[in-house]
Amino acid sequence: MARRNDTPLDRARDELFSHIHQCGVLEATDEQKVEWMDETIEFMGERYPALTKRDLKELHDIGMRFCQPVIPHGRVEVAVAEEDAA
Repeated sequence: MARRNDTPLDRARDELFSHIHQCGVLEATDEQKVEWMDETIEFMGERYPALTKRDLKELHDIGMRFCQPVIPHGRVEVAVAEEDAA
């Protein structure tokens, strides 16, 4: 349910975060994330026509930051841990 003071940008941001969680893009490669975000922001611009180009750029940037892990994980860290153990 929308709050009274919600702006189109607020609603679009909340919807974007929901899409990110639901679609599995967090597990995608960086290239796939960029492609997904570009397409999703284009969709958000159509869904929320009151958003300006600046708003859409802000959404894109926020979304890309949201898709990055707070603590990096994967092969690089495993390799570092294995080197430290040796």
